[in-house]
Amino acid sequence: MTIYLTEADVRRLLTMELALEAVEAAHRAHALGRAIDIPRQRTRVPTASLHILQGALLDENVIGYKAYTASKAGARFLVHLFDAADGRPLAVIEADFLGMMRTGAAGGIAAKVLSRPDASVVGMIGAGWQAQGQLEALCKVRLIRQVKLFSRHAERCRLASADFSSRFGVEVVPVASAEAAVQGSDIVVTITTSATPVVQGDWLAPGTHINAAGSNALIRRELDEKVVGRASLICVDSRETALREAGDLLPALEKGRLHAGQLVELGEIVTGIRPGRVDAQAITLFESQGMAIQDLALARRLMTLAQARGIGMPLPY
Repeated sequence: MTIYLTEADVRRLLTMELALEAVEAAHRAHALGRAIDIPRQRTRVPTASLHILQGALLDENVIGYKAYTASKAGARFLVHLFDAADGRPLAVIEADFLGMMRTGAAGGIAAKVLSRPDASVVGMIGAGWQAQGQLEALCKVRLIRQVKLFSRHAERCRLASADFSSRFGVEVVPVASAEAAVQGSDIVVTITTSATPVVQGDWLAPGTHINAAGSNALIRRELDEKVVGRASLICVDSRETALREAGDLLPALEKGRLHAGQLVELGEIVTGIRPGRVDAQAITLFESQGMAIQDLALARRLMTLAQARGIGMPLPY
């Protein structure tokens, strides 16, 4: 039976622990050659855009895609999951909350393998929908003591600080500038839609780890070139995707200051194929663009949970 899961169903089933396990498994499979991931494809018209990520997880016997549209009316996200053996449709899952949680989980896994084990202070730039997933994941992998939150929208920042403090049990304080958020932080997170850099390399202390999660298109940049230049290790979720749309990295790549071979995939670190942090004083960077297999791994687990608990509605496929 093909099932349909709504946003409400997903919220009933999905935890950050599940998201972290699923996303790490997807990256492990990718590094070991047991996953296929096709970089995002986009179709644009004057009033809207369609974005599709597709792939397969061989050991989980699923193939599928996430499609989302964006327009002035908002964004809509759906994951379509199929049996990889015979092509049967398995599930259609509304994926706004799913996507936010899997993006946060990728940042959490990166912080687990790249930040210093004693990292406890977070500087976060961006206080929107995606910020909550980033913070929840960090709180699962590190003992976070304080979060300094900055947003260009002061009232949103104030409200988000109070909300995050209450929900995640850490001190979250609004600060007046991006620089104030970055300076003195062990982990820096950027989760914005900015077209110009919001973090400057001069602000970073030795030993800082950066999760940059907003620059997933050529027109977006969150980090200046000095951040990229100071990073001794640059990690990406997918090398192929990063070379296409990592707006933070493309200027350095174009100028020859960074080469594709220097980019380390997250799955390569998770599996031990390539080393992660080897120096407490190193600056490390994770550029997150998103992968279909992250969505598929999480969708597969949600489908199994939903079937076991009798959640979801049947589709006439």
